[in-house]
Amino acid sequence: MQEQIKNIIFDLGDVIINIDVPLAARSFAELCGQEEAEVIELFKEKDLFRQFETGELDEAAFRSYVRQILKQEDWDDATINKAWNTLLLDIPPARIELLQKLRERYNLFLLSNTSPIHIAEVNLILDRVSGVPRLDELFDKLFLSYEMGVMKPDPAIYQKVLEEAGIKADETLFLDDNAANIQAASALGIHTIHVQKPNTILEYLKDYVA
Repeated sequence: MQEQIKNIIFDLGDVIINIDVPLAARSFAELCGQEEAEVIELFKEKDLFRQFETGELDEAAFRSYVRQILKQEDWDDATINKAWNTLLLDIPPARIELLQKLRERYNLFLLSNTSPIHIAEVNLILDRVSGVPRLDELFDKLFLSYEMGVMKPDPAIYQKVLEEAGIKADETLFLDDNAANIQAASALGIHTIHVQKPNTILEYLKDYVA
């Protein structure tokens, strides 16, 4: 497989940056004095993540919706952004170095279910740990769900990536930590690696920079 690969597509969360998704709900719960499980259920019931990460809600509308759902009309923008971003942890510098080495040989792309608030924070973290100011300096193109209006594992998002990047499925490798996302990409003929802890892209792709 390695010999025919010309393009590598990376997920973001728990592939490039370490994340802990429940931390966001926990942070909101602590701020409003509700149980974490209750906040998770409210967000799920109101379809908050999907609406924000497909661009149905912009940043201002997202924050207004959070205030409405949690009945906290006095929260300022910074409070909501900070709580939302708590799920973003660290980017190990070795992963950034790997991407830089891989880019000498392959076309690199990022495909992430994400939001503009998270991308802004990831760029700050990236700059802090590596001096690289923005994700788009590591990749040929970023494919972000909130800009595309569709999320993984919808097959349409993978088709858009292939078409807009001008690449072929059988020459492309996709790495993601979510099994459903991997299965959807594989069904379209894209080569895949299911990233599972404790292994990271450093282990999975070591032969690609040898």
